[in-house]
Amino acid sequence: MMKLTPQKLTTLLVLTAAMGGGLSACAPMIVGGAMMGSFVATDRRTTGTQVEDEGIELRAANRIRENLGERVHINVTSFNRQVLLTGEAPTANDKALVEQLVSKVENVRAIVNEIGVAGNASLSQRTNDTITTGRVKAGMVDTKDLFANAFKVVTDRGTVYLMGRVTQREANRATDIARSTPGALKVVRVLEFITEEELQGMQPKPAPAEVKK
Repeated sequence: MMKLTPQKLTTLLVLTAAMGGGLSACAPMIVGGAMMGSFVATDRRTTGTQVEDEGIELRAANRIRENLGERVHINVTSFNRQVLLTGEAPTANDKALVEQLVSKVENVRAIVNEIGVAGNASLSQRTNDTITTGRVKAGMVDTKDLFANAFKVVTDRGTVYLMGRVTQREANRATDIARSTPGALKVVRVLEFITEEELQGMQPKPAPAEVKK
């Protein structure tokens, strides 16, 4: 079992409480604002792309709801206009229909369809998934070499999905954390890679020293 330090426990409780209200929602909640060393862990997408991703999630969720109603439970997560579909659909045709509906949403450039052909997950399974997501995020926050907010973490039926724009080093570190997290049965990476040089270029520039007269 992962030992929860006071910092991890506080983070886990905050993340779980924030995400708990969205257990039945189609668009997952985004939790951020972690301080990493001397830098604020900021999202690596442009502001415009972040707005587009939010719009994609909302429009896709509405289309799925209008066409399939309550017979499916689908989570739509968009990062940099790449959409991850998780959850459950009762038939393979329904699974394919969800992907077709989402593909017609404006600004979507790619879809990763991880929907399971099964009945809707129980409330206890969704709760366990939410707790697992919180634990993974808490593990990232506790490290000294990761910007936790560079990742989106989604857990569905015990499978942890990692999304983000990260270096290979960050991807490997985050994967190790997720794999060692209680409740994580499998880790799937839906990541876009950048170089260490690109990452350095994203870091905030230090303010110029004040010249005393």
